[in-house]
Amino acid sequence: MIILGIESSCDETAAAVMENDERLLANVVNSQIDLHAKYGGVVPELASRKHLEDIFPVVDQALQEARITLDQVDGLAITQGPGLIGSLLVGLSFAKALALVKKIPYVGVDHMAGHLLSVFLGKTKPDFPFVALIASGGHSSIFLVTDYFHYTLLGRTRDDAAGEAFDKVAKILGLPYPGGPAISELAKNGDPDSINFPRSWLEPDSLDFSFSGIKTSVANYVKQNLRRAPQADEKNPSSVTANICASFQEAVVDVLATKTMKACRKLAATNVVLAGGVAANPRLREVFAKMAAREGFKVSMPPTQFCTDNAAMIALAGFHAFRQGAAGHSDMDAYSRSPLTELA
Repeated sequence: MIILGIESSCDETAAAVMENDERLLANVVNSQIDLHAKYGGVVPELASRKHLEDIFPVVDQALQEARITLDQVDGLAITQGPGLIGSLLVGLSFAKALALVKKIPYVGVDHMAGHLLSVFLGKTKPDFPFVALIASGGHSSIFLVTDYFHYTLLGRTRDDAAGEAFDKVAKILGLPYPGGPAISELAKNGDPDSINFPRSWLEPDSLDFSFSGIKTSVANYVKQNLRRAPQADEKNPSSVTANICASFQEAVVDVLATKTMKACRKLAATNVVLAGGVAANPRLREVFAKMAAREGFKVSMPPTQFCTDNAAMIALAGFHAFRQGAAGHSDMDAYSRSPLTELA
């Protein structure tokens, strides 16, 4: 079965072609980072307009790279949510039009489900059931995944997600958007133990996250110890900025990894997965793997190219949705919040 996946939930216009769940024939991602960088974050109206410009050429490029035509596509998989409604509607409307004209069946895919299954795009695949941490700009959530279709929410962020905290701290430090890569790069030159930023563990048994406090702690530290926010240069970082970045990153990584391992112990799970945009962070991958090894858990992570938003994970999730008998309908709408992250 040939699946064309389309992703447009935020600021990446992406398309991928997959044969069943085994062969990725094409994976095209067009990022809008340069467009939004001067604003310090994604501007929804600009994002949806850029998706309108890019959706056709991106899909066309994916088909060309896969060396197929639309007539050879057996099914369409489209990100239905969560995300920016305007951006989602561009991809959803485009896919519906393709489906109508070419009479191709289609399914809506939850972006979070895509991240949960993205680990199967790599060489090291987990066995079911597994505990998964999704850490991204909009989400920090822990799930129990029992098969390709069933996900149980175990913990979620109560305020800022991890990726959001990275972006906000980067802004405080005068670093470019997106903040995650900039902080990660500077942290390599810093001492992670130089500043004792707080870890928010919440209640003793809680698997939830809270990162608004550490963001405020960084802001207070900068205000109290520096006359102005340091203007860091990634090629020539000041030691103070590097230390702030390293200490902040270490605190966030510590909480993310520790709580995920706690969830594994609580459920007696032996397989653990790390996914989402923040999963591309080298320090998080390192600490996550070390903690899992110490506990005797088998750890799986998607290749970094499949951590950030992409259509390959949407195509993969779509294939399994088709296999289950799912089908889209003409009045299928986009949604901004995922039902997967809502407590039952």
